[in-house]
Amino acid sequence: MRHFFRLALFCAVAFAQQQVDWIWSAHYVVTMDAQRRVIENGAIAVTDDHIVDVGPRAQIDRAYTAKQRLDRPNSVLTPGLINTHTHAAMSLFRGVADDMNLQDWLNKFIFPAEAKNVNREFVQWGTRLACLEMALSGTTTYTDMYYFEDTVAATTKEAGLRGMLGETIIGFPVADYKTPQEALAGTEKYLQAYANDPLIIPAVAPHAIYTNSDETLVATRKLADKYKKPVVIHLAETKTENDEALQKRHKTPAAALDALGVLNGWTVAAHGVWLNDADLKILKARGTGLAHNPSSNTKLASGIAPVMKILNMGIPMGLGTDGVAGSNNDHDLMEEMDLASKLQKVSTMDPRVLPAEQSFAMATIIGAKALRMDNMIGSIEKNKRADIIAIRLDEPNAVPMYNVYSALVYSLKASDVSDVMVNGKQIVRDRQMLTLNAAAVMAKANEYQKSVAKSLQLK
Repeated sequence: MRHFFRLALFCAVAFAQQQVDWIWSAHYVVTMDAQRRVIENGAIAVTDDHIVDVGPRAQIDRAYTAKQRLDRPNSVLTPGLINTHTHAAMSLFRGVADDMNLQDWLNKFIFPAEAKNVNREFVQWGTRLACLEMALSGTTTYTDMYYFEDTVAATTKEAGLRGMLGETIIGFPVADYKTPQEALAGTEKYLQAYANDPLIIPAVAPHAIYTNSDETLVATRKLADKYKKPVVIHLAETKTENDEALQKRHKTPAAALDALGVLNGWTVAAHGVWLNDADLKILKARGTGLAHNPSSNTKLASGIAPVMKILNMGIPMGLGTDGVAGSNNDHDLMEEMDLASKLQKVSTMDPRVLPAEQSFAMATIIGAKALRMDNMIGSIEKNKRADIIAIRLDEPNAVPMYNVYSALVYSLKASDVSDVMVNGKQIVRDRQMLTLNAAAVMAKANEYQKSVAKSLQLK
Protein backbone atom coordinates (compact mmCIF):
# COMPACT_ATOMS: atom_id res chain seq x y z
CA MET A 1 0.00 0.00 0.00
CA ARG A 2 2.85 2.40 0.90
CA HIS A 3 4.45 1.70 -2.48
CA PHE A 4 1.12 2.42 -4.18
CA PHE A 5 0.81 5.83 -2.48
CA ARG A 6 4.38 6.73 -3.39
CA LEU A 7 3.73 5.80 -6.99
CA ALA A 8 0.49 7.78 -6.98
CA LEU A 9 2.25 10.80 -5.50
CA PHE A 10 5.02 10.56 -8.10
CA CYS A 11 2.46 10.34 -10.91
CA ALA A 12 0.51 13.29 -9.52
CA VAL A 13 3.67 15.45 -9.35
CA ALA A 14 4.79 14.39 -12.81
CA PHE A 15 1.34 15.06 -14.22
CA ALA A 16 1.30 18.49 -12.60
CA GLN A 17 4.64 19.45 -14.12
CA GLN A 18 4.50 21.50 -17.30
CA GLN A 19 6.74 20.31 -20.09
CA VAL A 20 9.04 22.91 -21.61
CA ASP A 21 11.69 22.77 -24.29
CA TRP A 22 14.63 23.89 -22.15
CA ILE A 23 15.68 24.50 -18.58
CA TRP A 24 18.91 26.47 -18.15
CA SER A 25 20.35 26.67 -14.65
CA ALA A 26 23.42 28.28 -13.10
CA HIS A 27 24.95 29.56 -9.88
CA TYR A 28 23.38 32.98 -10.55
CA VAL A 29 20.65 34.31 -12.79
CA VAL A 30 20.94 38.08 -13.34
CA THR A 31 17.46 39.02 -14.53
CA MET A 32 17.73 42.80 -15.16
CA ASP A 33 14.01 43.00 -14.41
CA ALA A 34 12.46 46.02 -12.69
CA GLN A 35 13.49 44.68 -9.28
CA ARG A 36 16.99 43.82 -10.56
CA ARG A 37 16.65 40.33 -9.09
CA VAL A 38 19.80 38.25 -8.90
CA ILE A 39 18.73 34.68 -8.21
CA GLU A 40 21.26 32.38 -6.57
CA ASN A 41 21.04 28.77 -7.80
CA GLY A 42 18.55 29.97 -10.38
CA ALA A 43 16.94 28.47 -13.46
CA ILE A 44 15.05 29.57 -16.57
CA ALA A 45 12.31 27.57 -18.30
CA VAL A 46 11.94 28.12 -22.05
CA THR A 47 9.38 26.98 -24.61
CA ASP A 48 9.49 27.83 -28.31
CA ASP A 49 10.90 31.36 -28.54
CA HIS A 50 10.03 32.69 -25.09
CA ILE A 51 10.76 32.46 -21.38
CA VAL A 52 8.07 30.57 -19.49
CA ASP A 53 9.42 31.14 -15.99
CA VAL A 54 12.49 32.16 -14.00
CA GLY A 55 13.26 31.53 -10.34
CA PRO A 56 15.22 29.36 -7.91
CA ARG A 57 16.23 26.08 -9.49
CA ALA A 58 14.32 23.99 -6.96
CA GLN A 59 11.15 25.91 -7.76
CA ILE A 60 11.60 25.58 -11.53
CA ASP A 61 12.40 21.87 -11.25
CA ARG A 62 9.22 21.26 -9.23
CA ALA A 63 7.05 23.05 -11.76
CA TYR A 64 8.58 21.98 -15.08
CA THR A 65 10.13 19.08 -16.89
CA ALA A 66 12.34 19.80 -19.88
CA LYS A 67 13.15 18.08 -23.17
CA GLN A 68 16.69 19.48 -22.88
CA ARG A 69 18.75 20.91 -20.03
CA LEU A 70 21.81 23.08 -19.73
CA ASP A 71 23.25 23.07 -16.21
CA ARG A 72 26.13 25.48 -15.58
CA PRO A 73 26.80 25.41 -11.81
CA ASN A 74 29.96 27.53 -12.21
CA SER A 75 28.36 30.20 -14.37
CA VAL A 76 26.04 33.18 -14.41
CA LEU A 77 23.05 33.46 -16.75
CA THR A 78 22.21 36.93 -18.04
CA PRO A 79 20.12 38.49 -20.78
CA GLY A 80 21.85 38.47 -24.14
CA LEU A 81 23.89 41.60 -24.78
CA ILE A 82 22.56 44.23 -27.18
CA ASN A 83 24.94 46.02 -29.54
CA THR A 84 23.07 49.18 -30.50
CA HIS A 85 25.39 50.31 -33.30
CA THR A 86 27.72 48.60 -35.73
CA HIS A 87 28.57 47.99 -39.38
CA ALA A 88 28.86 44.21 -39.38
CA ALA A 89 30.27 43.52 -42.84
CA MET A 90 33.13 45.95 -42.23
CA SER A 91 34.68 43.18 -40.15
CA LEU A 92 36.63 42.28 -43.29
CA PHE A 93 38.33 45.70 -43.07
CA ARG A 94 39.47 45.08 -39.49
CA GLY A 95 42.48 47.31 -38.81
CA VAL A 96 42.79 48.51 -42.40
CA ALA A 97 43.32 52.10 -41.23
CA ASP A 98 44.16 53.07 -37.66
CA ASP A 99 45.20 56.14 -35.72
CA MET A 100 43.62 58.96 -37.73
CA ASN A 101 40.68 61.32 -37.48
CA LEU A 102 37.23 60.34 -38.72
CA GLN A 103 37.12 62.41 -41.90
CA ASP A 104 40.54 61.21 -43.10
CA TRP A 105 39.68 57.67 -42.09
CA LEU A 106 36.44 57.77 -44.11
CA ASN A 107 37.58 59.73 -47.16
CA LYS A 108 41.11 58.39 -47.63
CA PHE A 109 40.65 54.76 -46.64
CA ILE A 110 37.16 53.46 -45.90
CA PHE A 111 35.18 54.92 -48.79
CA PRO A 112 37.91 53.94 -51.33
CA ALA A 113 38.24 50.47 -49.79
CA GLU A 114 34.49 49.96 -50.04
CA ALA A 115 34.39 51.17 -53.64
CA LYS A 116 37.04 48.64 -54.64
CA ASN A 117 35.93 45.64 -52.61
CA VAL A 118 32.34 45.64 -51.39
CA ASN A 119 29.82 43.48 -53.20
CA ARG A 120 27.08 41.13 -52.06
CA GLU A 121 29.46 38.22 -51.40
CA PHE A 122 31.81 40.47 -49.41
CA VAL A 123 28.87 41.57 -47.25
CA GLN A 124 27.77 37.98 -46.70
CA TRP A 125 31.17 36.82 -45.46
CA GLY A 126 31.83 40.00 -43.49
CA THR A 127 28.51 39.61 -41.73
CA ARG A 128 29.24 35.96 -40.99
CA LEU A 129 32.52 36.97 -39.39
CA ALA A 130 30.80 39.66 -37.32
CA CYS A 131 28.01 37.32 -36.21
CA LEU A 132 30.56 34.70 -35.21
CA GLU A 133 32.48 37.21 -33.11
CA MET A 134 29.37 38.75 -31.58
CA ALA A 135 27.75 35.44 -30.67
CA LEU A 136 30.92 34.10 -29.07
CA SER A 137 31.18 37.26 -26.97
CA GLY A 138 27.56 37.19 -25.77
CA THR A 139 25.80 39.60 -28.14
CA THR A 140 22.40 38.30 -29.19
CA THR A 141 20.92 41.45 -30.81
CA TYR A 142 22.68 44.08 -32.89
CA THR A 143 21.82 47.23 -34.81
CA ASP A 144 23.46 47.57 -38.19
CA MET A 145 23.94 50.11 -40.96
CA TYR A 146 25.51 48.99 -44.22
CA TYR A 147 25.01 48.06 -47.88
CA PHE A 148 23.18 45.03 -49.29
CA GLU A 149 21.27 44.93 -46.03
CA ASP A 150 18.95 42.22 -47.29
CA THR A 151 22.04 40.00 -47.41
CA VAL A 152 22.99 41.15 -43.92
CA ALA A 153 19.50 40.13 -42.79
CA ALA A 154 19.64 36.71 -44.45
CA THR A 155 23.10 36.04 -43.00
CA THR A 156 22.03 37.18 -39.53
CA LYS A 157 19.13 34.75 -39.64
CA GLU A 158 21.52 32.02 -40.80
CA ALA A 159 23.64 32.70 -37.72
CA GLY A 160 20.56 32.77 -35.50
CA LEU A 161 21.09 36.29 -34.17
CA ARG A 162 18.52 39.04 -33.76
CA GLY A 163 19.01 42.31 -35.62
CA MET A 164 17.69 45.79 -36.28
CA LEU A 165 19.31 46.12 -39.67
CA GLY A 166 19.36 49.37 -41.64
CA GLU A 167 19.94 49.80 -45.37
CA THR A 168 22.30 52.74 -45.87
CA ILE A 169 21.07 55.80 -47.72
CA ILE A 170 23.92 58.08 -48.73
CA GLY A 171 24.40 60.94 -51.19
CA PHE A 172 26.97 59.40 -53.53
CA PRO A 173 27.33 56.15 -55.49
CA VAL A 174 28.07 53.11 -53.31
CA ALA A 175 28.30 49.38 -53.74
CA ASP A 176 24.61 48.54 -53.94
CA TYR A 177 22.87 51.72 -55.14
CA LYS A 178 24.20 54.60 -57.20
CA THR A 179 21.70 57.25 -56.10
CA PRO A 180 19.65 57.94 -52.99
CA GLN A 181 16.50 57.45 -55.06
CA GLU A 182 17.61 53.95 -56.05
CA ALA A 183 18.52 53.23 -52.44
CA LEU A 184 15.12 54.35 -51.20
CA ALA A 185 13.34 52.15 -53.76
CA GLY A 186 15.51 49.17 -52.84
CA THR A 187 15.02 49.81 -49.16
CA GLU A 188 11.26 49.74 -49.58
CA LYS A 189 11.47 46.24 -51.07
CA TYR A 190 13.69 45.22 -48.17
CA LEU A 191 11.19 46.59 -45.64
CA GLN A 192 8.44 44.61 -47.33
CA ALA A 193 10.47 41.39 -47.41
CA TYR A 194 11.20 41.45 -43.66
CA ALA A 195 8.02 43.16 -42.46
CA ASN A 196 7.07 40.48 -39.92
CA ASP A 197 10.24 38.50 -39.37
CA PRO A 198 10.76 36.97 -35.90
CA LEU A 199 14.46 37.90 -35.79
CA ILE A 200 14.89 40.89 -38.10
CA ILE A 201 13.57 44.44 -37.78
CA PRO A 202 14.39 46.12 -41.10
CA ALA A 203 15.32 49.79 -40.87
CA VAL A 204 16.01 52.82 -43.04
CA ALA A 205 19.51 54.14 -42.39
CA PRO A 206 20.41 57.57 -43.73
CA HIS A 207 24.14 57.70 -43.02
CA ALA A 208 24.27 61.19 -41.51
CA ILE A 209 23.09 64.74 -41.93
CA TYR A 210 26.35 65.68 -43.71
CA THR A 211 26.17 62.87 -46.31
CA ASN A 212 22.53 63.34 -47.40
CA SER A 213 20.43 66.16 -48.79
CA ASP A 214 17.53 67.50 -46.77
CA GLU A 215 15.13 66.03 -49.33
CA THR A 216 16.65 62.57 -48.89
CA LEU A 217 16.56 62.82 -45.11
CA VAL A 218 12.86 63.73 -45.18
CA ALA A 219 12.19 60.86 -47.59
CA THR A 220 13.84 58.36 -45.25
CA ARG A 221 11.57 59.39 -42.42
CA LYS A 222 8.48 59.08 -44.60
CA LEU A 223 9.52 55.65 -45.82
CA ALA A 224 10.22 54.36 -42.32
CA ASP A 225 6.92 55.70 -41.03
CA LYS A 226 5.02 54.13 -43.94
CA TYR A 227 6.12 50.69 -42.76
CA LYS A 228 6.28 51.51 -39.04
CA LYS A 229 10.01 50.79 -38.93
CA PRO A 230 12.91 52.73 -37.42
CA VAL A 231 15.33 55.27 -38.82
CA VAL A 232 18.96 54.53 -37.86
CA ILE A 233 21.40 57.43 -38.25
CA HIS A 234 24.75 58.80 -37.08
CA LEU A 235 24.29 61.93 -34.98
CA ALA A 236 26.65 64.48 -33.46
CA GLU A 237 29.64 62.16 -33.60
CA THR A 238 32.40 64.74 -34.04
CA LYS A 239 33.12 68.38 -33.36
CA THR A 240 33.61 68.86 -37.10
CA GLU A 241 30.09 67.62 -37.80
CA ASN A 242 28.71 69.92 -35.12
CA ASP A 243 30.71 72.98 -36.23
CA GLU A 244 29.82 72.54 -39.90
CA ALA A 245 26.11 72.26 -39.10
CA LEU A 246 26.28 75.43 -37.00
CA GLN A 247 28.14 77.26 -39.76
CA LYS A 248 25.93 76.15 -42.66
CA ARG A 249 22.56 75.75 -40.96
CA HIS A 250 22.90 77.84 -37.81
CA LYS A 251 21.61 74.77 -36.00
CA THR A 252 23.19 71.79 -34.31
CA PRO A 253 22.82 68.46 -36.16
CA ALA A 254 20.09 67.36 -33.73
CA ALA A 255 18.19 70.63 -34.08
CA ALA A 256 18.51 70.54 -37.87
CA LEU A 257 17.23 66.97 -38.10
CA ASP A 258 14.36 67.86 -35.79
CA ALA A 259 13.45 70.88 -37.90
CA LEU A 260 13.21 68.55 -40.90
CA GLY A 261 10.99 66.17 -38.93
CA VAL A 262 13.52 63.33 -39.16
CA LEU A 263 13.47 62.70 -35.40
CA ASN A 264 9.69 62.69 -35.25
CA GLY A 265 9.26 58.93 -35.02
CA TRP A 266 11.05 55.69 -34.16
CA THR A 267 14.74 56.67 -34.31
CA VAL A 268 18.03 55.19 -33.13
CA ALA A 269 20.90 57.69 -33.28
CA ALA A 270 24.51 56.60 -32.93
CA HIS A 271 27.22 58.40 -30.96
CA GLY A 272 25.63 61.60 -29.57
CA VAL A 273 29.00 62.94 -28.42
CA TRP A 274 28.37 66.61 -29.24
CA LEU A 275 24.90 67.20 -27.83
CA ASN A 276 24.03 70.32 -25.86
CA ASP A 277 21.20 70.70 -23.35
CA ALA A 278 18.76 71.92 -26.00
CA ASP A 279 19.58 68.90 -28.17
CA LEU A 280 18.91 66.57 -25.27
CA LYS A 281 15.52 68.14 -24.68
CA ILE A 282 14.68 67.50 -28.33
CA LEU A 283 15.76 63.87 -28.14
CA LYS A 284 13.83 63.37 -24.92
CA ALA A 285 10.69 64.88 -26.43
CA ARG A 286 10.99 62.78 -29.60
CA GLY A 287 11.70 59.50 -27.82
CA THR A 288 14.96 59.03 -29.69
CA GLY A 289 17.16 56.15 -28.58
CA LEU A 290 20.92 56.66 -28.50
CA ALA A 291 23.90 54.35 -28.99
CA HIS A 292 27.08 55.09 -27.04
CA ASN A 293 30.29 53.85 -28.69
CA PRO A 294 33.08 54.41 -26.17
CA SER A 295 35.89 52.55 -27.98
CA SER A 296 35.15 54.19 -31.31
CA ASN A 297 34.81 57.65 -29.80
CA THR A 298 38.11 57.36 -27.96
CA LYS A 299 40.04 55.74 -30.80
CA LEU A 300 38.97 58.43 -33.27
CA ALA A 301 39.32 61.14 -30.59
CA SER A 302 35.74 62.18 -31.27
CA GLY A 303 35.14 63.00 -27.61
CA ILE A 304 33.29 61.55 -24.64
CA ALA A 305 29.52 61.49 -24.79
CA PRO A 306 27.69 63.04 -21.80
CA VAL A 307 26.30 59.66 -20.81
CA MET A 308 25.32 60.49 -17.25
CA LYS A 309 23.46 63.62 -18.28
CA ILE A 310 21.66 61.63 -20.99
CA LEU A 311 20.68 58.76 -18.69
CA ASN A 312 19.66 61.11 -15.87
CA MET A 313 17.24 62.81 -18.28
CA GLY A 314 15.62 59.45 -18.95
CA ILE A 315 16.89 59.19 -22.53
CA PRO A 316 17.69 55.52 -23.22
CA MET A 317 21.30 55.08 -24.32
CA GLY A 318 22.65 51.64 -25.10
CA LEU A 319 26.15 50.53 -25.97
CA GLY A 320 27.63 49.88 -29.40
CA THR A 321 30.93 48.77 -30.83
CA ASP A 322 30.69 50.66 -34.14
CA GLY A 323 32.43 49.10 -37.12
CA VAL A 324 35.73 47.29 -36.72
CA ALA A 325 37.59 48.79 -39.68
CA GLY A 326 39.70 51.02 -37.47
CA SER A 327 37.20 52.93 -35.38
CA ASN A 328 37.20 50.10 -32.87
CA ASN A 329 38.56 46.81 -34.28
CA ASP A 330 36.35 44.34 -32.40
CA HIS A 331 32.74 43.51 -31.56
CA ASP A 332 33.37 42.92 -27.86
CA LEU A 333 30.48 44.49 -25.95
CA MET A 334 31.89 43.37 -22.59
CA GLU A 335 34.88 45.57 -23.31
CA GLU A 336 32.51 48.46 -24.07
CA MET A 337 30.78 48.08 -20.68
CA ASP A 338 34.09 48.40 -18.89
CA LEU A 339 35.31 51.36 -20.94
CA ALA A 340 31.98 53.20 -20.80
CA SER A 341 32.01 53.18 -17.01
CA LYS A 342 35.62 54.27 -16.72
CA LEU A 343 35.31 57.08 -19.27
CA GLN A 344 32.43 58.62 -17.35
CA LYS A 345 34.40 58.44 -14.12
CA VAL A 346 37.46 60.16 -15.55
CA SER A 347 35.51 62.75 -17.56
CA THR A 348 33.46 63.79 -14.53
CA MET A 349 36.31 63.23 -12.06
CA ASP A 350 33.85 61.24 -9.95
CA PRO A 351 34.51 57.50 -9.42
CA ARG A 352 30.92 56.97 -8.30
CA VAL A 353 29.25 57.69 -11.65
CA LEU A 354 28.05 54.98 -14.04
CA PRO A 355 28.52 52.12 -11.58
CA ALA A 356 28.81 48.57 -12.84
CA GLU A 357 25.13 47.72 -12.53
CA GLN A 358 24.14 50.74 -14.62
CA SER A 359 26.76 50.00 -17.25
CA PHE A 360 25.53 46.42 -17.52
CA ALA A 361 22.00 47.78 -17.87
CA MET A 362 23.16 49.85 -20.85
CA ALA A 363 24.25 46.61 -22.52
CA THR A 364 20.93 44.92 -21.77
CA ILE A 365 17.63 46.49 -20.71
CA ILE A 366 18.52 50.14 -21.41
CA GLY A 367 19.86 49.13 -24.82
CA ALA A 368 16.56 47.35 -25.45
CA LYS A 369 14.71 50.55 -24.54
CA ALA A 370 16.92 52.56 -26.90
CA LEU A 371 15.75 50.26 -29.71
CA ARG A 372 12.13 50.28 -28.43
CA MET A 373 12.40 46.51 -28.04
CA ASP A 374 12.25 46.30 -24.24
CA ASN A 375 8.87 44.58 -24.42
CA MET A 376 10.70 41.66 -26.06
CA ILE A 377 14.34 41.57 -24.93
CA GLY A 378 16.83 43.03 -22.46
CA SER A 379 15.81 41.15 -19.33
CA ILE A 380 15.01 37.62 -18.21
CA GLU A 381 11.28 37.71 -17.50
CA LYS A 382 8.20 35.63 -18.23
CA ASN A 383 6.98 35.92 -21.83
CA LYS A 384 10.03 37.78 -23.09
CA ARG A 385 12.08 36.27 -25.89
CA ALA A 386 14.53 33.64 -24.74
CA ASP A 387 17.78 35.50 -25.46
CA ILE A 388 20.13 34.18 -22.76
CA ILE A 389 23.88 33.82 -22.30
CA ALA A 390 25.97 31.79 -19.85
CA ILE A 391 29.27 33.25 -18.62
CA ARG A 392 31.81 31.14 -16.74
CA LEU A 393 32.84 32.08 -13.22
CA ASP A 394 35.62 29.53 -12.79
CA GLU A 395 38.49 31.27 -14.60
CA PRO A 396 41.27 33.09 -12.67
CA ASN A 397 39.93 36.51 -13.70
CA ALA A 398 36.57 35.64 -12.12
CA VAL A 399 37.58 34.67 -8.59
CA PRO A 400 37.03 35.64 -5.90
CA MET A 401 33.70 37.30 -6.66
CA TYR A 402 32.00 39.63 -4.17
CA ASN A 403 29.55 41.37 -6.51
CA VAL A 404 28.12 39.90 -9.69
CA TYR A 405 27.76 43.25 -11.50
CA SER A 406 31.34 44.18 -10.67
CA ALA A 407 32.46 40.87 -12.14
CA LEU A 408 30.35 41.28 -15.28
CA VAL A 409 31.66 44.75 -16.07
CA TYR A 410 35.19 44.90 -14.70
CA SER A 411 36.46 41.30 -14.50
CA LEU A 412 34.80 38.90 -16.90
CA LYS A 413 35.84 38.74 -20.55
CA ALA A 414 34.22 37.89 -23.84
CA SER A 415 36.13 34.61 -23.81
CA ASP A 416 34.26 33.61 -20.63
CA VAL A 417 30.97 33.34 -22.55
CA SER A 418 30.24 29.64 -22.96
CA ASP A 419 26.66 29.31 -24.21
CA VAL A 420 24.23 31.49 -26.12
CA MET A 421 20.51 31.15 -26.83
CA VAL A 422 18.56 33.43 -29.17
CA ASN A 423 14.81 33.23 -29.59
CA GLY A 424 14.77 29.89 -27.78
CA LYS A 425 17.43 28.30 -29.99
CA GLN A 426 20.91 27.52 -28.69
CA ILE A 427 23.48 28.88 -31.15
CA VAL A 428 26.65 28.54 -29.02
CA ARG A 429 27.48 25.57 -26.82
CA ASP A 430 30.75 25.26 -24.90
CA ARG A 431 32.16 28.14 -27.00
CA GLN A 432 31.38 26.34 -30.25
CA MET A 433 29.21 28.15 -32.79
CA LEU A 434 26.46 25.75 -33.83
CA THR A 435 25.05 27.70 -36.77
CA LEU A 436 28.18 28.81 -38.65
CA ASN A 437 31.32 26.99 -39.79
CA ALA A 438 33.88 29.02 -37.85
CA ALA A 439 36.89 27.59 -39.67
CA ALA A 440 35.40 28.37 -43.08
CA VAL A 441 34.47 31.90 -42.02
CA MET A 442 37.96 32.71 -40.77
CA ALA A 443 39.62 31.12 -43.80
CA LYS A 444 37.49 33.30 -46.07
CA ALA A 445 38.37 36.38 -43.99
CA ASN A 446 42.05 35.65 -44.56
CA GLU A 447 41.43 35.40 -48.30
CA TYR A 448 39.77 38.81 -48.25
CA GLN A 449 42.68 40.27 -46.30
CA LYS A 450 44.95 39.57 -49.26
CA SER A 451 42.60 41.02 -51.87
CA VAL A 452 41.77 44.13 -49.79
CA ALA A 453 45.44 44.80 -49.07
CA LYS A 454 46.26 44.46 -52.78
CA SER A 455 43.44 46.81 -53.79
CA LEU A 456 44.72 49.51 -51.41
CA GLN A 457 48.39 48.80 -52.14
CA LEU A 458 49.03 48.06 -48.50
CA LYS A 459 52.26 46.35 -47.56
